[in-house]
Amino acid sequence: MLVPKRTMLVGAALVGVVVVYSMGVEPPGRDGSAPASSESKCRVEVTADVLNVRAAPDGKAEIVGKFKQGAEADAEVIVQNGFRMLGENRWASAEFLKPLPGRACD
Repeated sequence: MLVPKRTMLVGAALVGVVVVYSMGVEPPGRDGSAPASSESKCRVEVTADVLNVRAAPDGKAEIVGKFKQGAEADAEVIVQNGFRMLGENRWASAEFLKPLPGRACD
């Protein structure tokens, strides 16, 4: 029994996709570089007694969470209007976030 060439090519492509996903290959960064290791990503410590996390970089934006003093969190290098981006729709006052030593927060 002969398998049509097109069926064989589609099957080979599917096997290739499965192999790539099973290897856990991470996509490169936005600029084509390798993804940052967890040790070089920005990480901050909260210095305020309680720090509000807001939905936008604005002191009047909706509060979507809170951190207690001494809490640590991953953060982005993006700072707008005095607020550091912690994630999608998550901003906190940069004044009360201290970058941890050795982390790329600038």
